[in-house]
Amino acid sequence: MPKAILFDLDETIISFGSRRLVLQTVIEEFAARFAPVAPEDAALAMEAGFRRFWSDEARAAIWRQDLGAGRILAVEGGFAELRDRVPGLGADFARTFGQRFHAYREEQAAFFPGALETIRAFRALGVKLALVTNGAAEPQRAKVERFNLAPLFDHVQIEGEAGFGKPQEQAYLHAMQALGVEPHETWMVGDNLEWEVAAPQRLGIYAIWHDHMGEGLPPGSAVTPDRIVRSIAELNPNLAK
Repeated sequence: MPKAILFDLDETIISFGSRRLVLQTVIEEFAARFAPVAPEDAALAMEAGFRRFWSDEARAAIWRQDLGAGRILAVEGGFAELRDRVPGLGADFARTFGQRFHAYREEQAAFFPGALETIRAFRALGVKLALVTNGAAEPQRAKVERFNLAPLFDHVQIEGEAGFGKPQEQAYLHAMQALGVEPHETWMVGDNLEWEVAAPQRLGIYAIWHDHMGEGLPPGSAVTPDRIVRSIAELNPNLAK
């Protein structure tokens, strides 16, 4: 049992659904614009464009501060994957599609099954808890309030409010200082292999990867989590008894 746990927020505690399936749903709303490509195939191509866009750490650090605009740019990257088959996918439609995708995905936000119960169980046992999330201040704080998360955590740290975020060392060190713990006493739990596994491991934190999509580690991954869970509920100490 750790003395403290640092939890990521998006796609760790709060789910936004499968991005590929959300893309497919929005594509189906504009099916005529993507013809003759089927929505399933278009979604796969656009998912590849999204992954390429957000895998650039420097670019992601900029655009997660304006997620709506960043998603429009990611849509443009997805459209580039399709343009040889659907030449009419231009910048104006990318904005329309991106705004719809952003709104629809945010609407899907909900607790992962068992996540809330797991957090409450650790809190009841006296484990110190911090919420450490990247992103702009206003939308991330809105999620904290929407899901009434602040009372569950001893420390809430939002990149846009703190002025620093994962994978900067300061993000983890500041959270641990706020909780009064050392790295060897701490777990980090999250879905990003760099932000929630590799970076905290370099500090001596026990890192747990939330593989919520069940895809396993990417081929040739240089990152080895200390533990992999498909569901946050797997960590619930009450279920482990």
